[in-house]
Amino acid sequence: MRARLLAFSAAALLAACAVGPDYERPQLETPQAWRIDLPQAEALANTAWWQQFGDPALDRLIDEALHGNQDLRIAAARVDQFLGALKTTRSQFYPQIGYGGSASRNRATERGPTPLPAGVDPWYSLYEASIGAAWQIDLFGRVRRESEAAQATVLASEQGRRGVVLSLVASVASSYITLRALDRELEISRATATNYGQTLKLFELRYAGGVVSQIELEQVRSQYLQAQAAIPSFERQVSAQENLISILLGRNPGPIARGKTIDELAAPGIPAGLPSALLERRPDILQAEQNLVAANAQIGVAKSLYYPAISLTGLLGTASVALGDFLTAPAAVAQAAAGLSGPVFTFGAIAGQVESAEAGQRAALAFYQQTVQNAFRETNDALVGSAKSREESDAQARRVASLREYARLSRLRFDNGYASYLEVLYAENELFSAELTAVGSRADHYTQIVNVYKAVGGGWLDEADKLAPKPLGAAKAG
Repeated sequence: MRARLLAFSAAALLAACAVGPDYERPQLETPQAWRIDLPQAEALANTAWWQQFGDPALDRLIDEALHGNQDLRIAAARVDQFLGALKTTRSQFYPQIGYGGSASRNRATERGPTPLPAGVDPWYSLYEASIGAAWQIDLFGRVRRESEAAQATVLASEQGRRGVVLSLVASVASSYITLRALDRELEISRATATNYGQTLKLFELRYAGGVVSQIELEQVRSQYLQAQAAIPSFERQVSAQENLISILLGRNPGPIARGKTIDELAAPGIPAGLPSALLERRPDILQAEQNLVAANAQIGVAKSLYYPAISLTGLLGTASVALGDFLTAPAAVAQAAAGLSGPVFTFGAIAGQVESAEAGQRAALAFYQQTVQNAFRETNDALVGSAKSREESDAQARRVASLREYARLSRLRFDNGYASYLEVLYAENELFSAELTAVGSRADHYTQIVNVYKAVGGGWLDEADKLAPKPLGAAKAG
């Protein structure tokens, strides 16, 4: 009895160990603060920030995208794919039970070591049925490491799915802002062309009356045609932007419903927080870390090949040459066996797998560190961009106001005979260009704010994820 207890204790102790390194999160150097000083507004990162634009049309577009986007469906299906692989891996912890059965017609040789007696029919039937079980004992942790790697892969794919949610919301918001900016630029171009067209008609009458020269007439005509040429370009861009948003929504290309103009949109607040918070909030960082966990576990899987594999098999069944007594006690058969197998000389086969797994872990570690560094860069860029783009947008708005006054005074001087139309032409062309630039600057400022929310992640992702397609495996588990 004592020997049995010692043997059992030794086996339990070995079973509690798994070869290969246990995962430890790498030490990372994180910045103490961002490159731009912003007030702490971390709570903003946990709100549905797109609603701060104050445009119900944008809210509806994001809801539709979260329900219908095809990339989200692909990502959810990918999670299910890895959940299935995890279930398959974990099944190795338990005995695999199966059944079998056969019925055959056979002929015995009459020339064998034991000849058949004369008159005995060499043909006979054989009926067999059995239930068997096989179990490979995970003594050195191979299955546990495989399960650890598979589970980490599932978690990585889930974070990848959440990353698609994050990118989708930001893409829809940015695309809608761009669309409203294009709408405004098209509106400015049409209004400017109409204004220049009226001026052209007036100059054609003046030219016919000999009041202005042909040079002045052609200057006005050139100005009108310049504004006219801008209209088809903006119309093309508007159509392409609508098609892009349609695909994000998961529908065929078509028109997109509008809400507020670009000038009526409200600018959301800027979230902030410590740089270290990104390590827990950004899906791409969490995904890269889980891939590192999986790669680390694969080292243990490879090293377990150095150790012996112990398997237990058993079989209960029946076999008979007559169907009538197929299920009687004398027809019963049984088998129990234990097997041991392991490597002796593999000429580098296992060592190569270990080296490959260790190299994969180093690559995953470097990618994880690079992902963290890129996250800090993107967040710094977005925070600086939101602040500087606001300054640029304000300056462009003041420039438009100044040029509008310049154009008014230039036309007044021309009408009173104090200046040539060349001065008016220059002022109005500068105003037209500045108005388009100001719209672009405003749109860029809003886009930079969207980039901040995309870069810092946060609790808002959980709110958006509630509307997104979920993996079927996760729904069944719930």
